[in-house]
Amino acid sequence: MTAEDREFLNTINEYADKVLCGIDPQKTQVSYQLEKLKPIMEELAQKHNTTLEEVFIRYMDLASEQSVENERKFQNTVGNMGNYGDVHIHD
Repeated sequence: MTAEDREFLNTINEYADKVLCGIDPQKTQVSYQLEKLKPIMEELAQKHNTTLEEVFIRYMDLASEQSVENERKFQNTVGNMGNYGDVHIHD
């Protein structure tokens, strides 16, 4: 992910933290969440001279990429936790 991609994603995520604060994303319709994000996505579309749809697609791609990256880091951390050798506990 490029620095520009990371900035793009962070801009939307920071906005989402503000406008979606207090809602449960698992229980809230995606259409409602997207409607709340529309102002920042429109702003980015203008800034990058592209369409709202392109901003949404880019956001979804980058969010997916970030999720995979986070999972990989988590798995590496968990995997490394098992590399400290055998721990022997004596009664």
